[in-house]
Amino acid sequence: MATTAQLFEEPFDADEYIERLAWRTPGGGSKGGAEAFDPKRLLDEFENHIEELKQLDERIQRRVEKLEHQCHREAKEFAHKVQDLQRSNQVAFQHFQELDEHISYVATKVCHLGDQLEGVNTPRQRAVEAQRLMTYFNEFLDGDLRSDVFNNPDKIKEAADIIQKLHLIAQELPFDRFADVKAKIASKYHDLERQLIQEFTAAQRRGEIGRMREVAAVLLHFKGYAHCVDVYIKQCQEGAYLRNDVFEDTAGLIQRVNKQVGEVFSSPETVMAKLIQNIFENKLQAHIKEKLDETRHSDVEQYLKNLYDLYTKTTALATKLTEFNLGSDKHTFLSKLIKSIFSSYLESYIDMEREYLRTRGAMILQRYYDSKNHQKRPIGTGSIQELKERFRQRTNLALGPSIDTHGETFLSPELVVNLLQETRHAFERCHRLSDPSDLPKNAFSIFLLLVDHLCVEHIDYALEIGLSAIPSSDAKNANLYFLDVVQQANSIFHLFDKQFNDQLMPLISSSPKLAECLHKKKEVIEQMEVKLDIGIDRTINCMVGQMKHILATEQKKTDFRPEDENNVMIQYTTVRDTRPPSPRSHAKQNKSANAKFKHIACSKVCAYVSRQVEHVRKSMDGKNVDTVLTELGVRFHRLIHEHLQQYSYSSMGGMLAICDVAEYRRCAKDFRVPLVLQLFDTLHALCNLLVVAPDNLKQVCSGEQLTNLDRNLLHAFVQLRVDYRSARLGRHFS
Repeated sequence: MATTAQLFEEPFDADEYIERLAWRTPGGGSKGGAEAFDPKRLLDEFENHIEELKQLDERIQRRVEKLEHQCHREAKEFAHKVQDLQRSNQVAFQHFQELDEHISYVATKVCHLGDQLEGVNTPRQRAVEAQRLMTYFNEFLDGDLRSDVFNNPDKIKEAADIIQKLHLIAQELPFDRFADVKAKIASKYHDLERQLIQEFTAAQRRGEIGRMREVAAVLLHFKGYAHCVDVYIKQCQEGAYLRNDVFEDTAGLIQRVNKQVGEVFSSPETVMAKLIQNIFENKLQAHIKEKLDETRHSDVEQYLKNLYDLYTKTTALATKLTEFNLGSDKHTFLSKLIKSIFSSYLESYIDMEREYLRTRGAMILQRYYDSKNHQKRPIGTGSIQELKERFRQRTNLALGPSIDTHGETFLSPELVVNLLQETRHAFERCHRLSDPSDLPKNAFSIFLLLVDHLCVEHIDYALEIGLSAIPSSDAKNANLYFLDVVQQANSIFHLFDKQFNDQLMPLISSSPKLAECLHKKKEVIEQMEVKLDIGIDRTINCMVGQMKHILATEQKKTDFRPEDENNVMIQYTTVRDTRPPSPRSHAKQNKSANAKFKHIACSKVCAYVSRQVEHVRKSMDGKNVDTVLTELGVRFHRLIHEHLQQYSYSSMGGMLAICDVAEYRRCAKDFRVPLVLQLFDTLHALCNLLVVAPDNLKQVCSGEQLTNLDRNLLHAFVQLRVDYRSARLGRHFS
């Protein structure tokens, strides 16, 4: 059976079990083994093994039944034990409840007994305390303080407690009967109070925090406790202010004593608040008053700087002090301290600021004009001046004689920087020193002063002078400086606009004053733009007048009808070829000759126009360049167009006119304005009508560039030909 038991090892496999049993049986192996296969022997072995297995199964079954019976018996025994334990637990719980009720009953009795004992003991203690106080009171009544507590310096704490109580009792006694004893008690009260304060002072000097805490606790019930705090505040400031910066010294002092105050006093937040109040009302206020009063009437600029610096440092110090325990409403407390120091200065701040800016701005302006040896011309006001201004805007004519500024624009970048710098400082001071409710109003008043000094007194005055300096359109060799005024005024206004956005807008962005500021700014811009437009328009008129003068003096009536066409080279400049083109060649062939020849008048006009175009580009920016160049180009084209219509043209003269117009067209390319170039392209096409063969005239008029033009205009150009009547060219337009 041991062998059989080995065959049942886990994991059990029936096939493997049979194979192993057969392998162990002699003659039960494979046919190729050492012994021959014996099936009868193997069958006997299987039968015997089956019997053994049956016996084994019976034995195991009996053992299982035995174990099951034993398990049932033990389960019944365990159930009986659990029932016994439950009954015992119920009995124990009942005993616990009875014990708890008994304990509660006893505790109630004990508490009641304690209350009774306390009710008896408290009057007894009071009686004992009263008897003790009466004994001490009797000593004061007799005038002989025999108790050791009053004579032993080591028992000053007990003496202080007794005398404090006696002092309270004495206050209730009638004065006529107990005046003497009340005086003695009061004297002893004040004497002990003085001794305690002296002891506290000595302990503070020695740095004995524990002793300071004990004495402060005793003094807490005395009237002199406040004096004790004052002594502490005074002593802790000794030697604390040795540097020149009182604000840094204050911050360092508060940082040092904060921990000590918490260890010594029972209400440290009250002591810290009183210390800070003492420093603000004495050290800081004296320092600030000294700094401000010495410059308030003698140097307003330095006074405003000092006020700004001192107020900034004080608020920064207050911000640092909020880190400490000063009570529940420390921000309001510190704000009141700052207001108490600066209120008298802040009330008059904005008036002094405005007066300083008004005086400073006028001085900067006058200093600049003095450096130019210029006496400011009064700009008229009132109905007459307004009438002149309206008339000038409508007619664009100069009123009164022009003045010679010798090229001076009367605009100074240095002056502008100084004004903007002063205003920037004023805005910073206004932001810091103004009450939040008055901040937008004060900032707006500063802005108005900037507008008055910079925009009116400087820029607007320069524009007026510039307008007066613009010569009339028929002036000869006129120097045009107004574009320089435009350039500098534009640069200055960019700086003005930047300060408006960076400095002023944050101060007024959430107030009704924003609309007023924007309206004022818009009004100033519109006023200056009107004068700039007038000046630029009159400057363009002068440019056109100068071109007209060049053409009138340099262009001759015979330039386009040369008497000797072979000697025509004398009348114009040669650029490339030395021989003029054939007068009978086709208009298309003329194109190659257009750039070869031009009259002296044309050369001078083109040179002048190129200089003015460059001047405009340097003086303007953005879209203003194209706008001004468009206007100049249109007027330039109109002048040339009208100028060409004053002459009659031979074939050679027409070719010369085409050459001139080609040069004007090349000059027009410098404008970089499509409209101007298109106008000169059309004019060039019109000039081809002066040289085209009569038979081809109708075809040319129907060309791409001329087909959309008014036929009267085409006819007018054809009438300029000397052969107009002889060749009967008018029939083409009938």
